[in-house]
Amino acid sequence: MKDRENYVTKKLADESWRMFRIMGEFVAGFEEMDSIEKEGISFFGSAREKKNSVFYKAAEETAHLLAKKNYAIITGGGAGIMEAANKGAAKAKGISVGLNISLPHEQRSNPYANVRLEFRYFYIRKVMFVKYSNAFVVFPGGFGTFDELFEAATLIQTGKIKPFPIILYNREFWGDFYNLLKKNLNKHKFIDKRDMDIFHFAESPKQIVEIINEHKG
Repeated sequence: MKDRENYVTKKLADESWRMFRIMGEFVAGFEEMDSIEKEGISFFGSAREKKNSVFYKAAEETAHLLAKKNYAIITGGGAGIMEAANKGAAKAKGISVGLNISLPHEQRSNPYANVRLEFRYFYIRKVMFVKYSNAFVVFPGGFGTFDELFEAATLIQTGKIKPFPIILYNREFWGDFYNLLKKNLNKHKFIDKRDMDIFHFAESPKQIVEIINEHKG
């Protein structure tokens, strides 16, 4: 009985500290991000993309163009597309934000973010992306990329956040995914037809900038 009581006491103490860690991450995130007096654009895509890939170069160029237009560039702070976007923003002498997540494998901070935050919890980092973004620029990627994409799409669809464009770079990569949603979800009436208007396609950095500027106007 005593062992049981000790276990329960320790469990409650652990959960209390977890709550304070969560609160601390939210407070630190809000304070840092609120200090950035520029509209943010978030970039997503594979952390495994190489420096010489066409997607890496396109992400770097896009971020550079947007930073020159006074946008803050926000990424997950890691390698691949995230690094490319932070690099482009830093080269333009703009705000280059890295919201890094602590993971046992794969994730490492890139050196190009001049505003850095570290998170233990994915859901807190997601709040920062959504709260401080005016567009999501989504390059080809894996599960994490799709997760962020659907998170934003769901919040926009349900009216929980202000609508902003989700820009899918490279129709060849995203086309089958888009057509699957459009055909099957519409067929079963799981979504309204206008829900697909959340997504935009782009084939060049310049086109991404145009879409963002059009939505802003």
